[in-house]
Amino acid sequence: MKQQSLFSFSLLFLFLHFTKTLTQSPAAAPIQPPPPAPSLQAPPSQPPSGVQVPVSRGPLDVVKILGKASHFTVFVRLLKATQVDTELFLQLNNTDNGATIFAPTDGAFSGLQAGTLNSLTDGEKIELVKFHIIPTFISTSQFQTVSNPIRTLAGTGKRFALNVTTAGNFVNITTGLTNTTISGTVYTDNRLAIYQVNRVLLPLDVFTPKPPAPAPAPALAPENPKQASPVVESPTSNNPKDVSGAVSLIVNDYLVLEIVAVGIATAMSFCI
Repeated sequence: MKQQSLFSFSLLFLFLHFTKTLTQSPAAAPIQPPPPAPSLQAPPSQPPSGVQVPVSRGPLDVVKILGKASHFTVFVRLLKATQVDTELFLQLNNTDNGATIFAPTDGAFSGLQAGTLNSLTDGEKIELVKFHIIPTFISTSQFQTVSNPIRTLAGTGKRFALNVTTAGNFVNITTGLTNTTISGTVYTDNRLAIYQVNRVLLPLDVFTPKPPAPAPAPALAPENPKQASPVVESPTSNNPKDVSGAVSLIVNDYLVLEIVAVGIATAMSFCI
């Protein structure tokens, strides 16, 4: 009897303990602070970086490098259409001259007004492409000591002016129509540097009206030729004249008169 009562009490104790355990609410998880929101802008001390292509061990080919980096399809198409890609290939692989290229992204070209590229002549497209190329190698640190305006393959002068200024690690580029910064390094070695820019560099010579050419000087009217005065020969002219006819006439008249006179004299003698 005692054993049965003990067993029943044990079952009751286990039942109550199990019921209490089920009715308890689970412990609340500790509150974690929310993750910081991603920044939309790069820290002022670090410029945004682009996709960098590894250093090429073979011939330097700008088209292939930009193809590996992607998002430069419009600029690559312009390089091929103007044959500037061939000029760069020969310069980089057959001479000691380097090159620095500011490569606009496809997004940079989409920011242009619709039809801008199609409205350019072949010569203007060449100028536009060459305006993005400096015929020497410039590293990011050397931008701090370059002399403005920087000479590009497009030419020199105010209408091709390209100026570079630096502020910390940022490199700012201005053309008179475009103001942008280098947004990343696509490729760099000791001969070639390609930097990404998010705006097309517009030269003044292509995208602003050219000053009117000076008007040509009026042509001088031809002078009216002076009429020659009639030449009047003076009687004392030294020019020889043919007087043989007049002399013959005088001689003949004299002979006639002489014959007439002789005839008269003969007739008078007969009358006497």
